[in-house]
Amino acid sequence: MNPDAFGPAVVAWYHQHGRKDLPWQQQISPYRVWISEIMLQQTQVTTVLGYFARFMQALPTVQALAAAPLDEVLHLWTGLGYYTRARNLHKTAQLVCDSYAGEFPRSAETLATLPGIGPSTAGAIASLSMGLRAPILDGNVKRVLARYSAEADYPGASQATKRLWQLSELLTPQHEVAQYTQAMMDLGATLCTRKQPACERCPVQSGCLAYQRNQQHLLPTPRPRKELPVKRVVMPMLINPENAMLLQQRPSEGIWGGLWSLPELTDIDGLHNLLGQHQLELQHQHSLPAVRHTFSHYHLDIEPWLIRVHSSTRLAIAENNWLWYNPYNPQRLGLAAPIKGLIERAVTQLQQEI
Repeated sequence: MNPDAFGPAVVAWYHQHGRKDLPWQQQISPYRVWISEIMLQQTQVTTVLGYFARFMQALPTVQALAAAPLDEVLHLWTGLGYYTRARNLHKTAQLVCDSYAGEFPRSAETLATLPGIGPSTAGAIASLSMGLRAPILDGNVKRVLARYSAEADYPGASQATKRLWQLSELLTPQHEVAQYTQAMMDLGATLCTRKQPACERCPVQSGCLAYQRNQQHLLPTPRPRKELPVKRVVMPMLINPENAMLLQQRPSEGIWGGLWSLPELTDIDGLHNLLGQHQLELQHQHSLPAVRHTFSHYHLDIEPWLIRVHSSTRLAIAENNWLWYNPYNPQRLGLAAPIKGLIERAVTQLQQEI
């Protein structure tokens, strides 16, 4: 297919078959597109719908996001994972308000310099909300172009990514760029799927090298597999007489950065020092079934313990990044999804003991 014919074919398909009723496609603004694009990284559309609606209701403008406490942002993000995205949202909102008078820069290159906004997200914001010509290469588009060009290498490899960016730049049209960008995302999400691509309905089938070579089920080349290491940790759930649970805020950087979590021990023998640190007396303890949570680069095996304690002193709220958390009347805090699940399990266990 002639490169000049690619864009019009994709746009024509969009007008007939593309998605036009997603929430961020209504009342289009750079802010709404930006929030949706960050949420959609590593997350399915069906999952994002509810989170987007709640986020917009709580923080409808970039000014509201910039002024919100980070804990509120993390609370609204709880369950979406990859929490660096939420922290970068907060940083970028403050930068947009402080350095750009509350208006998003009208340049993909400048947008890409903001925290958490890479070249593809910048291109999506610029094209979808501003009508600027800007190529994108998110996961869906990468899959479409890898098949279209029969890219033999894993698309995440540096040279393959470079070639796909060049192809994306070549094929992006001068006109109807918002429709084209949305169409390319839709093609990857609805037709050019990972498994069982619907090639018979694809508007660019005639130029697709993978289809011509009957390689559409083999491409894109998958990521080279490697065995993930396993990290084991003990997480004591310290419950006081008011049925509140002791939580600790994690450092701002690293896994679950800035979120509230359970204390971590290498083994249960370290419990004595933790109790002494907070002047707590052990009343009863028993273990709960282990939980595995998988990150991109390792497995985390969590061994939770339910531990009843008594305190002769009262811990101040948020004293040295520690607090007593009442799961029956919870504060609006950012909690990692596995920690939220453990707390819910502990509540069920406590109710059974009553």
